[in-house]
Amino acid sequence: MNGFMALARAQWKGFWRDKQNWFWLMAFPLMFLLLFGFLLRDAGASKNTLTQIGSVAIIDQLPPEAKTQFDNLFDVTKTTDAAAAVESVRKGDVDAAVEQRGNEVILHYSQADQVNAARVQGTLGAFVDAANVAISGKPPTFTLDAVAAEDNSLKPIQFIAPGLLGWAVAMGATFNAAMPFVTWRTNKLLRRIRLTPVRTESLVASRLLVSVAVALVQMVVFLAVGVGLFDLKLSGSWWMAIPLLVCATLAFMAIGLIAGAISRTAEAASGIANVIILPMAFLSGSFIPLDQAPPWLQTISKFLPLGQLNEGLLDTMVRGEGPGSAMMPMAALLGFAVVFGLIAARLFRWED
Repeated sequence: MNGFMALARAQWKGFWRDKQNWFWLMAFPLMFLLLFGFLLRDAGASKNTLTQIGSVAIIDQLPPEAKTQFDNLFDVTKTTDAAAAVESVRKGDVDAAVEQRGNEVILHYSQADQVNAARVQGTLGAFVDAANVAISGKPPTFTLDAVAAEDNSLKPIQFIAPGLLGWAVAMGATFNAAMPFVTWRTNKLLRRIRLTPVRTESLVASRLLVSVAVALVQMVVFLAVGVGLFDLKLSGSWWMAIPLLVCATLAFMAIGLIAGAISRTAEAASGIANVIILPMAFLSGSFIPLDQAPPWLQTISKFLPLGQLNEGLLDTMVRGEGPGSAMMPMAALLGFAVVFGLIAARLFRWED
């Protein structure tokens, strides 16, 4: 126990004395949070761009309340040149163009962007249906009352912060395992430790303790910046992120031990760790939400440790899910930790 505590204290002091750790594991991830936070601070739902060709009665004669709703949905420009308007749609400069010939409303859209086309058709179709009801004087049989699942306080930071925190913790745990062990092996420090009464388990456990402490510091810093600068709102079970991060640290430290075991230099260990973590961050939605991603990519993210971590952080921190929502990601991360840990133990070397 004395050897374990001595190693833990020495590694904790060594971590904070290395200024590169301050930058790569603290300042660097925090820069992304600040960048995305400030860029998306005032982001809202984007409008569709619509070109109105000549006079369109259903738009020009909208009552004030409906006109306000229409302006919230469409950014309208007017023109009398129908050919130029259709060409702009074809080039993708605007989402659609609309004109009216008698009682017929004609919508020009591009098949190249079917998502925007469907949104414009559906929205404009609703206004046409409302105009028909107003003319006929007969109320519709069915009505739709659309209510948002989230309240008005939901902002992009709610989704940015958990993903970037997951990436920061994954990177910190991986590098905290890969870099020191390969450095200690090359400078013969591991060989000297082996000659002492300290067991291998104590050496790894002390490094794990330092990595968990660093992950918790990262969490505190991220939440302080998110809440203080960008009005991040945490759900009731946000504290479940703590055991979730501990399980994630176990999994990613095991990955780092594998990278350190198969590397002969610190530079090689750093390269291998980056090759593992950076693509995983993109595939797991750390930088870009996967809500609109293809189904196959969403499936892949579920089989990645960082994907499980990000999903668990989103559920517990911002989606308002209960503590039970973290159990499955925690179990998956512990499973990854066991598998990767066994591989790392098999590859572990005291000296080159």
